[in-house]
Amino acid sequence: MRPERIEPGPGQESVWDYPRPPRLEGCAKRIQVVFNGVVIADTTNAKRVLETSHPPVYYLPPADIVTAHLVPAGGSSYCEWKGAARYFDVVVGDQRVSRCAWSYPNPTSSFAAIRDHVAFYCAQMDACLVGGELARPQPGGFYGGWTTDAVVGPFKGEPGTGSW
Repeated sequence: MRPERIEPGPGQESVWDYPRPPRLEGCAKRIQVVFNGVVIADTTNAKRVLETSHPPVYYLPPADIVTAHLVPAGGSSYCEWKGAARYFDVVVGDQRVSRCAWSYPNPTSSFAAIRDHVAFYCAQMDACLVGGELARPQPGGFYGGWTTDAVVGPFKGEPGTGSW
């Protein structure tokens, strides 16, 4: 059963207006990622992936990430749209979070623009900011979307959404 779409207000967008298969688009808003008190990523050249029922996932170019804080992690996953993902631990000082970032080294042709860009799970970082606003993790812990006041749901990952 499809959930009832929340009507977006001025300056908002509904995740139910995002397409499936997902769309990739540029994002000029400043995106920042902070871990253990250190800004490990800061860009105005992010890409965002928009998919029905999901808040945006932000992919940051490696040139705007302190990649010394990314340590390759074991395992992989496969997205039917983007291809095979690889994972990273984030390490700053004596703090380490496992498999909290990922990228696509050889994405499908539709997502070639995010080759080697890195996405971060918002919940595991001190802060993830979109245009200065503190983002919140997509509910459920499995998906990597970031919610802000500019995006309305309901969102995949909330209780009872397993059949969407």
